[in-house]
Amino acid sequence: VQLVESGGGLVQAGGSLRLSCAASGRTLSNYDMGWFRQAPGNEREFVAAISWSGGTYYADSVKGRFTITRDNAKNTVYLQMNDLKPEDTAVYYCAAGQKTYPYTKPLAYDYWGQGTQVTVSS
Repeated sequence: VQLVESGGGLVQAGGSLRLSCAASGRTLSNYDMGWFRQAPGNEREFVAAISWSGGTYYADSVKGRFTITRDNAKNTVYLQMNDLKPEDTAVYYCAAGQKTYPYTKPLAYDYWGQGTQVTVSS
């Protein structure tokens, strides 16, 4: 599975962005999908996940502000980010895995995209 993220950029605090993760090589419908982020000097941290059956999971820090969805017909996963804060600044990565557990751990995923930069200014 090849994953390509897009949609990152520079936004002011309180603004919104929608990240996309397009897959090729395999159909995503059989995969659990996750979004992670990594700020300079920090470990990669879990943001959100959506299971192959549509169940969703969020980090406490983004709950109520971010929404993960998937469009299996387009082989794409999205992360809608609203009310962005400076602390959301990071490189955002999407990941895919099967029988992925726990969803919050990077090692549970098999495939990764190259990342897209999100910068939130105060």
